Amino acid sequence: MNHSQKTMNTVSLLKHISAHHTPAVFANSFGAEDVVLIDLISRHAPGIGIFSLDTGRLPQETYALMQTIRQRYPETEFRIFFPAAAEIEDYVQKNGPDAFYNSIELRKQCCHIRKVEPLNRALAGKKAWVTGLRRDQSTTRQNLLDTEWDELHGLQKFNPLANWTEKEIWDFIQEQDLPYNSLHDKGYPSIGCAPCTRAITRGEDIRAGRWWWENPDSKECGLHPATPLSA
Repeated sequence: MNHSQKTMNTVSLLKHISAHHTPAVFANSFGAEDVVLIDLISRHAPGIGIFSLDTGRLPQETYALMQTIRQRYPETEFRIFFPAAAEIEDYVQKNGPDAFYNSIELRKQCCHIRKVEPLNRALAGKKAWVTGLRRDQSTTRQNLLDTEWDELHGLQKFNPLANWTEKEIWDFIQEQDLPYNSLHDKGYPSIGCAPCTRAITRGEDIRAGRWWWENPDSKECGLHPATPLSA
């Protein structure tokens, strides 16, 4: 399947979601995949809402892109969800501001407070959510489906870019002259919170810069539980 066909299939799926699974929302972190979906949703399926999670520790480059995206799509509403301040205060008071480096448990606790709990609020009452996940992003996403039932949130989850390659993502960005996070030009293929993201070197996995001090099989924040690998 060529790139044009994949784009048409993605647009068709987004229109289907907008027509048959409302209220539906797109969980957007302003990564390369996300700007592709922002563009496609804004132009072809505006009935799908768009939201982002501001963890309070995002890179300045991500905030700059947020502003640029708002200006490019003035008719599109972008909702922002924040973590509960009291939970952040309690975590930092007990463990310190950078305790996530000390253990996987403390890292996942931080992710839960800053990402998972706000996501739960963002998805409350929705029938479907859309993600920018792709199969070739990491070992934990190799079995990613185009659509699956999310038992935890009680809704349908769609991954319209599941079979897109990294090259196809960037070809689309260049073809449409889309704005993107400037950290991508500095060796950051995957961008999350500033203290938990680093640039990668040539030949490394594209998510090697996320929680680089952990085993690759644990590199998820809880937003997208890993799909078990097939036998």
